[in-house]
Amino acid sequence: MSIPVDPHLVPAASGHRGVLVWRWDTPTAVLSSAPVGGGLGEIEWVLNVGVPSDYDRTDLSEHAREVAAALGMGGAGVAMFTAVDLGRRQRCEFEGVAVDATVGISHPTWAADPSAAGVPAVPGTINLVVQVPVALDPGAAVNAAITATEAKVQALAARGVPGTGTATDAIAVAWPCEGAPERFAGPRSRWGARIAQAVYRAVWAGAEPGA
Repeated sequence: MSIPVDPHLVPAASGHRGVLVWRWDTPTAVLSSAPVGGGLGEIEWVLNVGVPSDYDRTDLSEHAREVAAALGMGGAGVAMFTAVDLGRRQRCEFEGVAVDATVGISHPTWAADPSAAGVPAVPGTINLVVQVPVALDPGAAVNAAITATEAKVQALAARGVPGTGTATDAIAVAWPCEGAPERFAGPRSRWGARIAQAVYRAVWAGAEPGA
């Protein structure tokens, strides 16, 4: 399937509390901050792995490999982790852009809070998977991730959340490898504006009281 795809929710099993799976059968690129498979590259899948709130594994690459193998998935991919109930995933599609968000805000933090420096991260993660249906050049991909993050912060502010996010937030921006690449994805560009709208709406919906 080509971008955008709708993720499949795998029920809880040994090693996880459910997994959201995005899978493409056409060449797909990604820019991601995820703890496994992060960076810029070509991928076949993204996983958002549900874990318990007291999750303390540090071998995240091995855990992701175990989950992917159990699902029969090979090749390159990206994996992120969350203690949020995956059934609360929020999906927003806006003029070709698709965003899926799992929003946990039980432990928000300010990015520039000096009192929190060096404090261990606690569960409460906002994971974003952004699918853009046009190719992006590397600079535009970075633009897209920045735009998405700005829209996330705007949504949190609108909900009255006392922070810019959590200490463990992750994002994956995916796009097709083929086609003439877009050069811009800032908030006033054609595709950046769409990314911003989709992210804002998904995060706002997920950041309801008690999330």
